[in-house]
Amino acid sequence: MLRKSLSLLTLLALLALVACGGTTTPTAEPAPEATSAPVEEPTEVAAEEPTEEPAEEPTEEPAEAELTLTVWADDTRAPVIEALGAQFTEEYGVGIVVQQVGFGDIRENFTVAAPAGEGPDIIIGAHDWLGELATSGLLAEIDLGDKEADFSPAAVDAFRYDGVLYGLPYAVENVAFFYNKDLIETPPTTWTEVQELAAELEAEGVVQYGYVLQPADAFHFMPIQTAFGGYVFGTNENGYDPTDVGLDSEGSIAAAQWLEGMIADGHLSADLDWDAVHALFETGEAAMMITGPWAVARFKEAGVNYGIANLPGETQESSPFLGVQGFMVSAFSKDPLLAQAFLTEFVATEEAMTQIFASGDRPPAHLAVLEGWKTQTCSPLVRRVSTAGRCPPSPK
Repeated sequence: MLRKSLSLLTLLALLALVACGGTTTPTAEPAPEATSAPVEEPTEVAAEEPTEEPAEEPTEEPAEAELTLTVWADDTRAPVIEALGAQFTEEYGVGIVVQQVGFGDIRENFTVAAPAGEGPDIIIGAHDWLGELATSGLLAEIDLGDKEADFSPAAVDAFRYDGVLYGLPYAVENVAFFYNKDLIETPPTTWTEVQELAAELEAEGVVQYGYVLQPADAFHFMPIQTAFGGYVFGTNENGYDPTDVGLDSEGSIAAAQWLEGMIADGHLSADLDWDAVHALFETGEAAMMITGPWAVARFKEAGVNYGIANLPGETQESSPFLGVQGFMVSAFSKDPLLAQAFLTEFVATEEAMTQIFASGDRPPAHLAVLEGWKTQTCSPLVRRVSTAGRCPPSPK
């Protein structure tokens, strides 16, 4: 759809022609000076020209300045988008205004602001926002064309809703097993070992809880559920099968029993929320937990000597949910074609994706960037919060 419309370069070329046409008016105005009387005419023209020229230039200049795109991004992503925006503005003359919004507030604020015509042209968020945003008619379809092949198929598919693509992915993420290296030398490899190690650390009075988890959180429970053989939905030749719900499967029940036993034995509290479990780990009152790259900054700030290990298995390997971060275009954007052009022609490039990846520690969705970085700078965090096979095996 985007290719059938004017390309970005064509659009900007037309704008350049308009701008050049506007600059011809000042050159015609000095002519009266040559034909004017030497005393009075130059005085009048000199008074008129400065008045008219600034009046015309500001009306032309703001016309170009008004050609801007507004992006909502959180404090983690805003700096790199601002840098990319500056490059885009320098190269194409289109302004990129980055407004910093808390990640947890972007979706809610967008649903209110977009229909009122006060929202951004582009938001940066998670693929699991699609259900609400797409069904509410708040997102515009994105056509990546041939560039779709440059991205991880799983990442692209995550931004499809009812077969329609609504986002440009840039990073993938999933949870990993974090442990305090000052308290644990060798991380456990099964959930049975987690339970045994937690009991040992608590009995020695080293920690309040050996392992912490927000109990009423299906996202962080998924690695335990799948390790015991449980699942949420079964699959068939068409993908997920909504008629096969695995919450009451043998493996899911076994995982729930493990969790119940941890709480009953005092190794876990049923009253902990997200902030509480992270605070316990940061203060050394908990030795092990499941979390993702979003928690690393606070761990570093707290000075935790943390390690990152593979998620423990049990009857089989653990399989966490995959999260995908990406760019989405507002259906209420005043320049939807320009917004999509910015993404497909400028952001969806190896150079831009490399800059975005370098600003964080999330594995890139762009295949060339992933291939180029995974063997060079694949940090322990990227290794552990990547889906299987994304990074080479850690050295022995």
